Amino acid sequence: MQELQEQIGLSAGQIYDYLSNNNGSATFSKMKKDLDLKGNFADLGLGWLSREDKVIITKKGVSYNVSLK
Repeated sequence: MQELQEQIGLSAGQIYDYLSNNNGSATFSKMKKDLDLKGNFADLGLGWLSREDKVIITKKGVSYNVSLK
């Protein structure tokens, strides 16, 4: 279980760094593609950041935009 939490935390860190390097904003689908996170780790990492109140997630048409707070 600890290994899974560590992987989710690492994924959250990758997402945070990615957003920081892209002017703090990106579409979720582009971010997932660029980071190539396996399985559901992009979803889990984003959930982690959302729970920590580090991101804003907005729906724009059929896609979602993710921004740092």
